[in-house]
Amino acid sequence: MVLLAYFFDITSKHTKIPSVLMLIITGLALHYISEYFDLHIPYMSRILPVMGTLGLILIVLEASLDLMLIKEKSALIIRSLSSAILLFLIFTGLLTYVAVYYFDYDIKMFLINIIPISVISSAVAIPSAVGLLQNDRDFVTYESAMSDIIGILAFDFILLASGSFSSGVFRFIAELVLTLITSIIVSAMLAYMLHKINHHVKYVFIMTVIVLVYSLAKLIHLPSLLVVLIFGLVMNNNQIFKNKHSEKIISFDTFNDDLSGFKNIAAELTFIVRSFFFLMFGFFIRLSDLFSINNLKITVILIAIIFLLRALYFKMILQIPLSPLFFFAPRGLITILLFLSIPSAMSLSFMNIGIVTQVIFITILMMTFGNMIFQQVEELIQPESKEEINNSTD
Repeated sequence: MVLLAYFFDITSKHTKIPSVLMLIITGLALHYISEYFDLHIPYMSRILPVMGTLGLILIVLEASLDLMLIKEKSALIIRSLSSAILLFLIFTGLLTYVAVYYFDYDIKMFLINIIPISVISSAVAIPSAVGLLQNDRDFVTYESAMSDIIGILAFDFILLASGSFSSGVFRFIAELVLTLITSIIVSAMLAYMLHKINHHVKYVFIMTVIVLVYSLAKLIHLPSLLVVLIFGLVMNNNQIFKNKHSEKIISFDTFNDDLSGFKNIAAELTFIVRSFFFLMFGFFIRLSDLFSINNLKITVILIAIIFLLRALYFKMILQIPLSPLFFFAPRGLITILLFLSIPSAMSLSFMNIGIVTQVIFITILMMTFGNMIFQQVEELIQPESKEEINNSTD
């Protein structure tokens, strides 16, 4: 399976078909093969959420370790973050308003069920953006990572909300501030440990501490994914902290060499965990759910709203071209994890695994289509550019 996932990852750069989609289809095929040969694979349903959580931590970590906070990219960062936050709020707000005032749904129950569909999956978007231009790739990384964080924050806030709205907001802000302070302290400690540990095994140790801190933050209902994001940003933007005092404690050249090794092992661990998660998710998909006409009616409405809002926001607010970023709004790992976290007492009948599966599949297919269009445009532009260079040389 690992070799197959590696093959999908390599060929996706040429076919423009996301490796995630191929992994899900492979998992689906494995399910029917295991049924045909009467093979029973135990504990799959228990392992899936664990693999998903590990995958989420590693994917956000890997992405944040590649992000540079420099003045030249400030406009891009603002655009991508605003896209993640505002599109999430508009989508959930619009659908919740319609559901509550026209169909008499309970506001809390509806929000819990619609939030998983509102989140762009960094696990799908970031690996699939590898063929884009650097600025577009950065936009996808910032937007999808922030969308994951906003989705988890909103989901936990609504799920755990009790008492008045004002007290809930105050508690939420207090937890956010506490998380930011804790993240900076933990990041500084881990950065120092990465630099000072002389033992031949240190990258796995640092990775384990990150997972531990995430778990502890999750246990006390803090926005734990924010800890991972800030750690990666602090590590990769360590030059911000370079001055005559810090240079007495840390050799920044040596630290960046250590960081390079840490990035490599993070990327490889992410690849393995992500591959097995989507294989296992595909294993649980049923073709009857995937091709259900009743589910498809709701799915088409949800997807139409997602991409209509995205097109309007890109053209009217951000004023940027639609291709290829318009297509990069896939749902995936975080959608599955949040959906599995909905208590049975709060689940709505219309929001089932079939609809979630269809939304994931169709949004990934949309992204694949966008990737293919971008490739064709690039192939048309490049020969013209070469011809212009030759003409200017002549």
